[in-house]
Amino acid sequence: MSPKSKILIIAGSDSSGGAGIQADIKTVTALGSYAMTAITAVTSQNTTGVKSIVPIKPKEILNQIIFTSKDIKPDAIKIGMLHSVKVIDSVIKSLDKINVKKVVLDPVMVAKGGAKLIDNKAINSLKLKLIKKVILITPNIPEAEILTKTKIRNKEDMIFAAKKLLELGAKNVLIKGGHLNSKYVQDVFVNNTEIKIFISHRYKTHNTHGTGCTLSSAITTFLSCGKPIKKSCELGIKYVSFAIKTNPKYGKGHGPINHLNAMSINRKFR
Repeated sequence: MSPKSKILIIAGSDSSGGAGIQADIKTVTALGSYAMTAITAVTSQNTTGVKSIVPIKPKEILNQIIFTSKDIKPDAIKIGMLHSVKVIDSVIKSLDKINVKKVVLDPVMVAKGGAKLIDNKAINSLKLKLIKKVILITPNIPEAEILTKTKIRNKEDMIFAAKKLLELGAKNVLIKGGHLNSKYVQDVFVNNTEIKIFISHRYKTHNTHGTGCTLSSAITTFLSCGKPIKKSCELGIKYVSFAIKTNPKYGKGHGPINHLNAMSINRKFR
């Protein structure tokens, strides 16, 4: 099987393998594409929380992006954890140089265990500069609340927040509804011409570590293969939903999901 497309992932590393760059690579590979990376930070973490974060220098992040893309031009880019204004500026500078149209931003701000991964100045920079550079932004509810300074209690609030993000310059917004206390998970897709609600089964499990990273990488992969943006969101949501359903139950805290759920291995290993 040959890779269907090439994805560049700009994000932080997760030593436990459930989120960040590790989850991104697994997702892109499981969905049949080729993953490249620019690492923005190295974290020491496991399913119970984050022990430490070591940032990579902005110049080195820029070098990773540009030098990699010069040789293997990505069909799409997924952006995850960006922890400072200087890092965001470096990423914007590199995006302008390599000129890739399909860029998906997952505005990672807080780890599953509650550790803050980005400072307030960086949040402001992301809002004012980076949002308008990407084709899709995929915040969860706490991230959407921070970005729009609104409280989200229901689906209508999600739509309102998404429209505020469009006013900030976003082209397409997918707000993930996993944090709402509802029978089903409702993810809200909004742009200037339509609103679409994706409804998924809610599984009773603590093993949801890396769902946001995985979803944005899955959407980026489908997008890179030529699927329309709304269809890419739908397919990405289905992939993540089944990955949660089939999670391997690892760790003592918020365990990882099953990134291999899309792969069918036809021959037996001996």
